[in-house]
Amino acid sequence: MAEIVCALACSHGPLLATPPEMWDLRAGADRQNPRHWYRGRQMDYASLLAERAPGFQQEASLAQRERRYAACQRALDEMARRFREARADVAIILGNDQREVFREDLTAAFTVYAGEQIPNIPLSEEQVRRLPPGVAIAEEGHCPPGGAVYPGARDTAESLVSALVGGGFDVAVSYRLPGGADRQHGIPHAFGFIYRRIMEDAPPPSVPLFTNVGVPPNRPLTRRCLQVGHALTKAIDALPADLRVAVIASGGFTHFVVDEELDRRILDAMGDGDEAALAAVPESYFEGNTCEIKSWYPLVALMNDLGRRMELIDYVPCYRTEAGTGSGMAFASWQ
Repeated sequence: MAEIVCALACSHGPLLATPPEMWDLRAGADRQNPRHWYRGRQMDYASLLAERAPGFQQEASLAQRERRYAACQRALDEMARRFREARADVAIILGNDQREVFREDLTAAFTVYAGEQIPNIPLSEEQVRRLPPGVAIAEEGHCPPGGAVYPGARDTAESLVSALVGGGFDVAVSYRLPGGADRQHGIPHAFGFIYRRIMEDAPPPSVPLFTNVGVPPNRPLTRRCLQVGHALTKAIDALPADLRVAVIASGGFTHFVVDEELDRRILDAMGDGDEAALAAVPESYFEGNTCEIKSWYPLVALMNDLGRRMELIDYVPCYRTEAGTGSGMAFASWQ
């Protein structure tokens, strides 16, 4: 079988590429947002602040932001080092799309990108103007100035598709990213962040695997995300024996309402390889951008099959308001 020489998972939120003194750019939008998701319930900012009294004013101070931003950068540097030293021949990247590329015309539950090239294209000025407050500043965190084109891995992608279909997963296949005035033309930020920050814009040929964790009505349930991870074990086993493979999951943790208790519950279960505990987390807790945690689930199942356990490099709750909005940032590796 092919050898998995690197297995990593990390968050990819805008705060990772935004100076901490500028996190307030997004905080204002938080206070105006009438639909914050928190443990399966949706509420406005005032209700969220009351729910979480006495709040997180000290946690959102500039000093804490600076400390936590620095911790995140150290964790990312460590992940980049581990990836670099693994010398992978090919990478499989697990992530999602937030209506950036796949829109109302077609959104599959699972999509394997099998194109020979993977474009990372900067947004147009008009697209940047349409971004939510505090997001544009982080664009260079997942797309280099002027863009980039990374190598795809068509043969590997098609082999994975054949094995996944044989294992009962009717996955979609894309050989080119759809274009159009209503969408981004390059790879979405969940993948772009990995190419930029972890692979340092010098990736090996790679296969993006999209899981539609966020857009109803065809979002895979947690147990299905675990099942596809087990199917990936057999799919990777069918690859050429001399192939050195990296598998990287992108997304999470709780955001844009930080829930440290929930994050720790899930991270502890991942550390124990406890799939029953992971599947027991209510689906309603994965509303909003917290849904991205499910992009880690296939990797956990795959690593369980190989008898590997998660090493938590760091978990950093990054607060930006007194109501606890922000992003829980997690960084992990499997040995």
